[in-house]
Amino acid sequence: MFSAATESLIKQAREIKEDELQKFYGRVFKLLHSKDQGGDTVDSLQRLHLILSATKYSRELPSDLVKKLQTVLCTSSCSEQLQVLSCSILREIFLSVHSLCSYVSQDSRTASYVASVVLSQAGNKEDLMPLCLHLLKSLESRLSEGQISKHTLPILSKMISVSPDIITDDQVNLVSRKMVDWLRYASMQQGASVSSGGFFSGPRTRQPAPLMEVDGVVTGDFFTVLCVGQSYTEDQWMNMYTFSMIRSWLVTYDTDGTSNAESALLKRTHFIQSQHQDDRSEVDSSVMSMVSATSSSSRLLPPKERLREKTFEYCQRLIEQSDRKALKRTDTELQKACIVESVSIMDIICGEDPSYVYRAFPCIKALYGRVNGDLAYSRALIPIAQFYLNHSEMAAVDSEAVFRQLFGHCPAEQFNEPMLAFEFIQFCLFNATTLQARVTNYRPSFPNLLKFLAWNSPGLISEFVELVPSLLAPDTAIELLHTILDLPCLAAALDLQHRSACYQASDRTLWDQQGAKVAACLDAFRQPSYRGLFLYILRPEAGTGDTIDRLKMLHEILADMADSPRVVRCAQVVPVLLHVYFNTVTQISDEKLMNQLMLVLLERSSLLYNIRTYHAEVQRVFSTHLQTLCKLHPPLIVDQSRELLDFVGSPSNIYSKEDFYTHVVWVIGEYLSVSYDTRCSVELITSFFESLEAVLFELTQVRQSASPPSFSPRLITVLMTTLAKLATRSQDLIPRVSLFLSKMRLFARSAPVTACYSEEDSEEIITRAHELINLLKLPNVAQFVLAPSAGGDGPRWHRDTNTALPQSMRTISTLLHRHSSVLPT
Repeated sequence: MFSAATESLIKQAREIKEDELQKFYGRVFKLLHSKDQGGDTVDSLQRLHLILSATKYSRELPSDLVKKLQTVLCTSSCSEQLQVLSCSILREIFLSVHSLCSYVSQDSRTASYVASVVLSQAGNKEDLMPLCLHLLKSLESRLSEGQISKHTLPILSKMISVSPDIITDDQVNLVSRKMVDWLRYASMQQGASVSSGGFFSGPRTRQPAPLMEVDGVVTGDFFTVLCVGQSYTEDQWMNMYTFSMIRSWLVTYDTDGTSNAESALLKRTHFIQSQHQDDRSEVDSSVMSMVSATSSSSRLLPPKERLREKTFEYCQRLIEQSDRKALKRTDTELQKACIVESVSIMDIICGEDPSYVYRAFPCIKALYGRVNGDLAYSRALIPIAQFYLNHSEMAAVDSEAVFRQLFGHCPAEQFNEPMLAFEFIQFCLFNATTLQARVTNYRPSFPNLLKFLAWNSPGLISEFVELVPSLLAPDTAIELLHTILDLPCLAAALDLQHRSACYQASDRTLWDQQGAKVAACLDAFRQPSYRGLFLYILRPEAGTGDTIDRLKMLHEILADMADSPRVVRCAQVVPVLLHVYFNTVTQISDEKLMNQLMLVLLERSSLLYNIRTYHAEVQRVFSTHLQTLCKLHPPLIVDQSRELLDFVGSPSNIYSKEDFYTHVVWVIGEYLSVSYDTRCSVELITSFFESLEAVLFELTQVRQSASPPSFSPRLITVLMTTLAKLATRSQDLIPRVSLFLSKMRLFARSAPVTACYSEEDSEEIITRAHELINLLKLPNVAQFVLAPSAGGDGPRWHRDTNTALPQSMRTISTLLHRHSSVLPT
């Protein structure tokens, strides 16, 4: 992580001895008392900060050194570099913040450094109270412009985020009144700036110039953060700081103590009266006229409600300003940020006072019409969609088009925008319940949503772990499973789509610079014969089919992309999502869905994108959840008997997916029983028995020329046990399986097997065969042991001595000990 030189410095700082440290403390103390605090002082303070921050535990400094550092921190005449270093050092030690708060001065720079130390050291509300009272006192007192602390509001914002109840209702009203003044009544002239004059003239002060809009027009309304000037006055800075914290302020202090129905009625009555008093907003529907037309009764409102009113006007003014063509690119980005913030604040205000909904919707609707076709404003669609989601029902406004645009176009066209991806998924998580209930295209949009994960997989894993359950429904479950399994293919296809858009077909030189493998995939991506495959994997919404018949062909086309870092990282996410998927889908008691899932597990266990370790990891997940599915729905074995017979009857499945094959064999032996499903006939049991018998016979053929087995001993023992279980349910099969088991010693001791298996593995096969032979000599006992009843795994069967299971086990033990002739020789 660090360079070798940095690691060496950190190691020296951690290993410094105590006597050397005390001498160093004394040297720093002397340097701080000297009149010439130059480079040596700065170097020593930097080294002291490194020593304190290099260890996990806090070191103690001498009290006189701490006091001197506090003095430097709180002395405005000291250089800013020394103050910053003192601040950093004091943040690393235990300190009494009560004594520090007494040093706070009116100097804004010093106050901000002191506040930084206090906020890092404060353990409770009482520690913050002195600083809070000082900040509020500075806001309440009438100071000259030069003494207004621009850092007061940021510090206060941080403080209320730590301890919201630190401010009383009266103090909230005080700050709200101040915010109204800063938001609405900031100066309309630029701040005075000093110019050097000309060659023949000395310095002179320029006359204040008017502020400009982002398009160069002189500002005609009140000041906002989108007003442009060469320099700004103190109250204009306070305007900007106020807007930056107004959202958190409204969320934290959004009630006025009268949240009952009578208060809501009064608010609506006031809104109707103010609408009648202000005819201009009725006659002229433009945003500018609604913002400028301020009701005379607004000054009679309580501070919190008046702050809402002025904040609402401010946001409307910003949205109007964002429609201007900015002369600078930085101003264009600022316009986008202001749209996002303004719509979010208006959403909060409408949530606090529903009467604002009817005033806000014309503005929001016009804004949406302006930005919905411009990809540069995609991030603005998220707060607009949030506004529609929260308030469209109250205003009787159709929101379908908004969500069709949001879920249909944004992920498909801007999947490679990390910030948009994060905010989009956060929006989905925050509103998951509402989206499921009210937005019809939310769940079907999962192919588009997964594009964000396919492109940005490392940063969005935890978000999608939470999001996947909300996308699951009986009608989307199967297609969602296929889509998760094809996520690495989606990552590869998105990569090709992105490259194809960047490099035209005529730019063959640039195209070939991507590498021979990528160039070959790009060629395939642009071939009309493969267009259908890529259109499906890049589809925007669900409903066009569970998967594609030519999926294997797609895997072959994308084979050269399998080593791409993006594809490999995406493949690592799939097992995590599969666990989430199966843990959720098993809660849906749908017999048809469970049967479909069983078919998908059998089909897709081998039909996967060929990425290193990907097959093994996915099959491991399949194996785990196959047992869960069969335990919850044992009739699955009978329902899917034909497919299971085809699967287990093919020895080729062993060599490509042995672990999954072993689990399939185990669930057949466990749940193919009349006790689980009355449709389980003798004929069906015999069919499975003969199929598995043929497979085991092929695996255990002893030929000296045969190659060593490539399968594990575990597979052999599971096959033997399953055959024995099936034989106990159709006892005519017992002689066949007993004869077969008696030949297992010959297999285990053959030369190819002993060359491959260890002595313990061979002995395990022989022991299991002998145990099964002995059990099958007592068919009724064997059926009880190998195929216990469905409730046999309950705690009562093992704890209650009066139940059948403990007694039966004791009976079996007695029989085996008394009739030793049944034991193997």
